[in-house]
Amino acid sequence: MRDEVSRILQRDMRDPRVGSFVSVNDVKVSKDLSYAEIYVSSLHAEDAQAQAELIGVLNRAAGFFRTELAKRHTMRTTPKPRFHYDELVERGPKLEKLIGQAVSQDQQRADQNISDESASRPSEK
Repeated sequence: MRDEVSRILQRDMRDPRVGSFVSVNDVKVSKDLSYAEIYVSSLHAEDAQAQAELIGVLNRAAGFFRTELAKRHTMRTTPKPRFHYDELVERGPKLEKLIGQAVSQDQQRADQNISDESASRPSEK
């Protein structure tokens, strides 16, 4: 389903507000096949307003997506797509940077403690 939604975005969606750099990161289909939660991200949606506009456009086109998906598969029912902006893609590098800083600070503290301990020991002769 993720691949089909991605193909529809790339080949069939003609709305200029969507752009060509939208990627489908994840799709979660409900057990009863009534809804498909689709998580997307875009290189062009840099701020919250652009992200909200992208999601609004995609959710308004949910009927189009559902029709196209129904044409492409043989499932008994076609889930209704609900689009969400996937912030995990953007948060990942930020979290990695924060973790790296914390590890570096811990290493500096450990090095400082070792040097403090060796300085406070009386030298043996």
